[in-house]
Amino acid sequence: MSSAPAKSPWPRLVVVAVWAVAFALVEAMVVVYLRRLFGQKYGLTFAPGDFHFPRAYVGYEQAREAATMVMLLAVGYLAGRTWWQRFAYWLFAFGVWDVFYYLWLYVYLRWPTSPGTKDLLFLIPREWWAPVWQPVLVSLAFVAVAVLILAKTRRA
Repeated sequence: MSSAPAKSPWPRLVVVAVWAVAFALVEAMVVVYLRRLFGQKYGLTFAPGDFHFPRAYVGYEQAREAATMVMLLAVGYLAGRTWWQRFAYWLFAFGVWDVFYYLWLYVYLRWPTSPGTKDLLFLIPREWWAPVWQPVLVSLAFVAVAVLILAKTRRA
């Protein structure tokens, strides 16, 4: 029986990070377009309490959010070799994607204006509003936990 060291997860982590940053840009651009189009068509602002997705579009947006989760799960599944690694790569992809999503929004919209700015996080199963710092903190924790799992599963 060979006792060759396990392949390093770090090159895969870099690839997943690049994918997550690019995917975050795609998601941010969708929001840029939605804000402009909904603002023009419905005269909507995007401040918490003032904005609710137009009822005619909620189902579409929920489907897009579900597809986003499927893509994040799929990249974790494809990158990992064991179930723990798959979970870790999913956590990592989700965390990097979410942090860069907010960075891209800031680049293109100069929004959020502060970490305390409230955002509509998800529409599944209903509207979730929270200050931006909360999902960013959770996402950074996801990244840290993912790295710990990958380091531990490599040694196992």
